Amino acid sequence: MVEFEFKEKYNVDDLLKIMSILRGEGGCPWDAVQTHSSIKIDLLEEAYEAYDAITQNSSEMLREELGDLLLQVVFHSRIEEELGSFDFSDVADEICKKLIVRHPHVFSDTKVKDADEVLKNWDSIKKQTKEQKSFSETLLAVPEVFPSLMRAAKLGKRAFRAGVDDSEQVLLTALKDLMSDIDKSDTKALSAVLFYTANLLRIKGVDPEEALKDFNDSFIQNFIKAENNDALKGKNLYTLSMDKPSD
Repeated sequence: MVEFEFKEKYNVDDLLKIMSILRGEGGCPWDAVQTHSSIKIDLLEEAYEAYDAITQNSSEMLREELGDLLLQVVFHSRIEEELGSFDFSDVADEICKKLIVRHPHVFSDTKVKDADEVLKNWDSIKKQTKEQKSFSETLLAVPEVFPSLMRAAKLGKRAFRAGVDDSEQVLLTALKDLMSDIDKSDTKALSAVLFYTANLLRIKGVDPEEALKDFNDSFIQNFIKAENNDALKGKNLYTLSMDKPSD
């Protein structure tokens, strides 16, 4: 048994010590052999579970899931510490510095009139600090691993900030033109429908991933209702989608 001080209540320093023990001699054989690659999916899963806790409006769930997410940050930081690259304190230091630099209206004498101007300044500062010389570089910086609808909306948002016209009328016209003569084998055109739809939702202030999730849930409820009423026969995908689920 390793030497450890048991407490009534632990803090971040204790979490760092526990991770050191788990990865150290006499610790946990599983934890000790993990790498960034071997646990990267865990980071994604924990982020989704924290997201789900927020969606369910459960403080108890959120407290637990944020802890699991924090563990992933500590885990990856510990691996880098062992490699001699950086440690958890460096991670905290970097995010603190980033927040200070990107909030000059709070930590300096920059004046802003509203939240929109805050975001505009944020993007400008981010571009400078990342040494991005063109708007194309900001688009290329959007991670390829994002869910595709989320990435489409992010790309559209950054294109808009570069001056590209993405008004509702432009997107609706594009969708109308595509749907009027679209070939069912034209996967590029069908994909464009998804891209324009994602950005139409974005400019209306709706997250496309969240919107599709809600619609999927609604479809499942409609399907269950129709099946329970023995009414699936004769239904089509459109009517099942548009039916309002009973309360």
